[in-house]
Amino acid sequence: MLQALRNKIHGWPAAIVLGVCVFAVAFFGIESYFVSRVDTYVAKVGDHEISQQDWQQRLNELRQQAAQDPRSPFTAADLEKPELKQRVLDGMISQQLLLQANSDLGLTVSDASVRAAIGGDPGFQVNGQFSPEAYRAILSMQGMSPAMYEAKVRASLATQLIPSAISNTTLVSDADVDTFFRLRLQQRDLRFVELPRPSLTDANVPDAEIEAFYKSHIADYTTPEQVSVQYLEVKQSDLKLGEPTDAQLHEFYDKFKQRYAQPEQREASHILINVPKNATPEQQKAALDKAKKIAAEATPENFAKLAAENSDDLGSKRGGGDLGWLEKGVANPAFDTALFGMKKGEITKEPVLSPEEGYHIIWLRDAREGDAKPFDEVRSQLAADWAKNEGERLYNERAGQLGDLAERNPGSLEPAAKELGLEIKTSPLFSRDGGAGIPDDPKFVQAAFADDVLNQGNNSSLVQVGKGDAVVMHLAKHNPAAPKALADVKDSVRQRILDERVDALAKKQADELVAQLAKGGDIASLTKAPVRSLTGLDRNKIGAITDVPPAILQQAFTLPHPVANKPSWATVPTGNGTYALVSVDKVVEGDPSKVEKAQRDALRGQMMDAMAQAAALEYIDSLKARADIKIAQDRM
Repeated sequence: MLQALRNKIHGWPAAIVLGVCVFAVAFFGIESYFVSRVDTYVAKVGDHEISQQDWQQRLNELRQQAAQDPRSPFTAADLEKPELKQRVLDGMISQQLLLQANSDLGLTVSDASVRAAIGGDPGFQVNGQFSPEAYRAILSMQGMSPAMYEAKVRASLATQLIPSAISNTTLVSDADVDTFFRLRLQQRDLRFVELPRPSLTDANVPDAEIEAFYKSHIADYTTPEQVSVQYLEVKQSDLKLGEPTDAQLHEFYDKFKQRYAQPEQREASHILINVPKNATPEQQKAALDKAKKIAAEATPENFAKLAAENSDDLGSKRGGGDLGWLEKGVANPAFDTALFGMKKGEITKEPVLSPEEGYHIIWLRDAREGDAKPFDEVRSQLAADWAKNEGERLYNERAGQLGDLAERNPGSLEPAAKELGLEIKTSPLFSRDGGAGIPDDPKFVQAAFADDVLNQGNNSSLVQVGKGDAVVMHLAKHNPAAPKALADVKDSVRQRILDERVDALAKKQADELVAQLAKGGDIASLTKAPVRSLTGLDRNKIGAITDVPPAILQQAFTLPHPVANKPSWATVPTGNGTYALVSVDKVVEGDPSKVEKAQRDALRGQMMDAMAQAAALEYIDSLKARADIKIAQDRM
């Protein structure tokens, strides 16, 4: 074959082919012929990829929030629905678009804003004051360094820069507030007649019609697929821990001494002279000259005054530049190095340049040397921390053993149960929508219906169904989805057909009456039913009325105004095959002048928030329209 190719390609054609091959290998690299790129993102915004890991992490965070907050607008199970998963991804795309817009507009989050956000977090406060010890301890338990957490806070604040700017420019006029209260305080006079449920003259339903209805609505008469599983569970709360010995506590103390140490701290004030992003050499020189002039004038006595007059750090200038007590690693590296290299009472002679912000003039007002708290002083805290740490260690060890044993013996839970001394539990039957008890957890349901368990008959992998709670499972029973026999549901099908007939007849009769009323007919004589009235009805009174069908009250303020003082009748379905005829006889607008100033101001704030949110969403939509966004639905 090679000889034939050689015989056919020679001379200048061979030279051209060889040249193309050499060029391809040289330009692209020979590895491109052997290595192919596999995309794993769920979405791509421009050049930025949103990975499956980041997306799943966000979903997990929302699941934890839903589980911990009873006021959450969604449940953990809701987050398994495709539409909610898409909403979460849309939110991540919007955040990335805002970050890219920040870069284009030269917007950044200052160190002062990050410090203010962390210092104002109640989770890091003791007796209403920021506690460095609590801050470090909480981050340590979460496996995060201060730098990692500050980066997370900075990223969160960055997504709010443009929405905050939009909010600050949103205006709500007095006319807007007046319009709202005219509607909110509006009063209406209603008349309505409740029509009786009609009777059918023909209640015969042939078997053929029943069978046809049953077939066309077969999904309504199908028992969903259900499973029951056996499972083994390891819970951290069930693990028994003895009292720690002094030796164990001393070992723990030595290992995590930084948790119980008072760090080296500096109490500082500063004056910031901002340097614009992409500043020209002239702008940089002007900022440096200004900073040098202030540094030359600054003394401990006039520092607060100079900060109030000159500092570009809006967060601290009102307090005379006061930054409070700072630890190493809290500020940016340049600021940090300068601050911890100063002597108490000293003011920097040369301004300190921070690339993100500008020039700082720093005054070190006081200093605290770091020192560890004695063992005896923190013994009770040590015992609590040891118990938490040991409980997590034992749980992770036990859960790991359970997962390994279930994997080594995929056909049964018996070996794992015997070795670990665990009881094999059996769940009730549940569908893909979950069930009562542990099947309420979407991760449990997802594992039960996974191919490995449902079809292959293997044990599941370890499933974390909650913090400190893990299970493995094995299929116990599987009931495929199956239509119910027509004979079993025949009566309910017949009744549903009759109900639909009644509803159609009731709608037809109500529409005919409205048509006659439009021609001038009298409601009392046409309906031969009592006509009821509600006068002076406003939105605040609706909830207190119990003797009127809710459907009438819900639509009372959506019906049209009377035209030329003539009422317009409309039909309102009230349920169970009944309708009501309703008219609005009079509308009186609310009087905004009777609303107190505090209530008006509160409404104005709410309207500004709503309008700002709408404007921010419009801005994000405009960013989406201009951006190159790709979504990989098959990876969601």
